[in-house]
Amino acid sequence: MFRRTAAFVLLIWLFGFVWFAVALPGPLGPRQTDAAIVLTGSGGRIEQAIAVLKRGQAPRLLVSGVGREVKPREFRVEYKVPPRLMACCITLGYEAFDTRSNAIEAGDWVAAHHARTVRLITADWHMRRAELELRRELPKGVTLYRDAVPSRPSLGTLFLEYHKLLARELTTLWGA
Repeated sequence: MFRRTAAFVLLIWLFGFVWFAVALPGPLGPRQTDAAIVLTGSGGRIEQAIAVLKRGQAPRLLVSGVGREVKPREFRVEYKVPPRLMACCITLGYEAFDTRSNAIEAGDWVAAHHARTVRLITADWHMRRAELELRRELPKGVTLYRDAVPSRPSLGTLFLEYHKLLARELTTLWGA
């Protein structure tokens, strides 16, 4: 009986991992949203978020998880953001240090800006857990859209992120 149960659990885990690794979310496309949120981290995220603003697909952007030492001018120069766009439309969030705190910072920002539709921008391998965390913090009635940045994650990155997602899902089920 134990061997069957263990084999069943192992199969579920294996199929879950294969699904996680093969079916990574993709970019959103031209959809218009009230706001965009980008979580700092791997390359291409901030560039994609700024492109969303420049194309007019969202009128404002929160960059969550910016290092405290980064000044707005440095950010603007680094990412070639026009001064007008930086002044009107980009908020640098300095409070977050992990995915959970990104979600708290973003949820507060969405509530303050009364956004009803939000585009979440992060790496494809990070999207599912980031979305799970953010959905827990968003005000009721807010629609969240995935806008994943395609990447080439290593097997190790996928393995680690899959287990972080499983752990977070389990703690959610257990009410933590």
